[in-house]
Amino acid sequence: MRTDLVIRPESSQDADAVVAVVEAAFTPPEGAARTLEAVLVEELRADGDVLPELTFVAELDGEVVGSVVCSRARLGEGPSVGLGPLAVRPDHQQQGIGSALVASVVATAEQRGEPSIVLLGDPDYYGAFGFEAAAPLGIGSPGPWADRYFQVLTLRAWRPGLAGPFRYAPAFERMDEPG
Repeated sequence: MRTDLVIRPESSQDADAVVAVVEAAFTPPEGAARTLEAVLVEELRADGDVLPELTFVAELDGEVVGSVVCSRARLGEGPSVGLGPLAVRPDHQQQGIGSALVASVVATAEQRGEPSIVLLGDPDYYGAFGFEAAAPLGIGSPGPWADRYFQVLTLRAWRPGLAGPFRYAPAFERMDEPG
């Protein structure tokens, strides 16, 4: 990992830079001007669902080059954390920046007593952090994707009785709506 990398909580002044990083890291759907992930970040902020204490930026030489946004989610009747989107500017990928951002979320969520972090992503990548398929733990997926991509990291505050259906913040659900 780079020694000149700074991971810090996102501030309100970072909003435009974070959206720019997310736009650069993802591809817009065919015919769309913007990425779904950038719209999602803006809608999570507008709804007040971003968890500021679990949302970080990666900075090199004073410039934001990576971001991870976490939002409040529901698992069964209790709280959970939805991780994503995670984005690193393409010219800075494969340098450990995304890993540093995820590690910051995991460590901070553990310190805060969160029971779980849930995400939709590459099991090979996120498995390195201890994420595993959520379904075998009794966590119901909110979408139609393959079970291996819907993952959870259970933290010290986790108890099996906390399992149940998972719900992302409402902005995630709006992404699936037509138009």
